[in-house]
Amino acid sequence: MGEAAGIEEELTRRLKGRVLLIGAGNTLRGDDGAGPEIIALLEGKVNASLLDVGEVPESYFSRILDAQADTIVFIDAANFGAAPGDLAILEAEDIAGCSISTHQMTVDLFFRYIRQNSHAELFALGIQPAHTGFGEPMSPEVAGSVHTIAELLQRLLSQEGPLLE
Repeated sequence: MGEAAGIEEELTRRLKGRVLLIGAGNTLRGDDGAGPEIIALLEGKVNASLLDVGEVPESYFSRILDAQADTIVFIDAANFGAAPGDLAILEAEDIAGCSISTHQMTVDLFFRYIRQNSHAELFALGIQPAHTGFGEPMSPEVAGSVHTIAELLQRLLSQEGPLLE
């Protein structure tokens, strides 16, 4: 599911109720900063809770659970074997097979904890990185996808939009 049209259709179907968008990654490691960059671009522009968890999403468990979200979207760079900048909706079972290695806790364990302690629908929006080396800039492919995702989420979760119940 690398194309934006398919992602838009899937997000339109799945973003229900109170939405929490979580951006994960390290902004000092090139494309790994995609999640936090999307959260920064959406600040004050969407009818959703936003949380930049950096490299340690487990440090935010209480804030995530306190949000009492109906839908949680974990946005991160993930190596799922596609072309740089490609997008994918990833389920918990998909996460175990992806390389999301800059986090202290595995994303698989993070997902299991949230699922055990929340009623929310939880999935990841993955962006295929080109490079995640320390001090590298974000690749043009991933930067383009970051802006595409931010625009899409802004449209789907607009302040005046009827999406949220």
